[in-house]
Amino acid sequence: MKKKYKISQSTKELIRTEVFDYLRIILTAIVISFGLNHYVISNALVPSGSMESTIQVNDRLFINRLSYVTQEPQRGDIISFYFPDNEEEIYLKRIIGLPGETIEGRDGEIYINDVLLEESYIKEISYDDFGPYTVPDECYFCMGDNRNHSFDSRYWQHKFVSKDKIVGRAMLKYYPHFENLYIK
Repeated sequence: MKKKYKISQSTKELIRTEVFDYLRIILTAIVISFGLNHYVISNALVPSGSMESTIQVNDRLFINRLSYVTQEPQRGDIISFYFPDNEEEIYLKRIIGLPGETIEGRDGEIYINDVLLEESYIKEISYDDFGPYTVPDECYFCMGDNRNHSFDSRYWQHKFVSKDKIVGRAMLKYYPHFENLYIK
């Protein structure tokens, strides 16, 4: 014969309180993570080698969505943005040309307003000539660091990334190892 246990009213109330406390904690964590992911940071997995040797295929990055709230994008920033030719895709490239500048590629070198651009992050020279292109207001000319294997502003139908299409600035590579991407 089975014994029946009777649960007291105070025990039922204690269990109910515990369950609601756990649900409150879980719901708070979900709301905070949703808010962080949609308004503060974004997570990115790098699918291509267009940014090698700075960022490798399958690296995981944090993107700071608030980077350009108080400051303007700068040359050399690595940004995440909606691809101008298909806004359903998100790309990751480096800003090379700023609004109002004229950018041109000649003999493996990049010129900004006819001044040679020094780029310490480039490991392999691309001899593709392009331009000159004048960057419109509120727009940026972006290129991958792996110039010979990067589908970037040089080849797009819509050459420039509009500031309002920038998701944020790459700030931290966290997998497979940590690296601060704010350091140029």
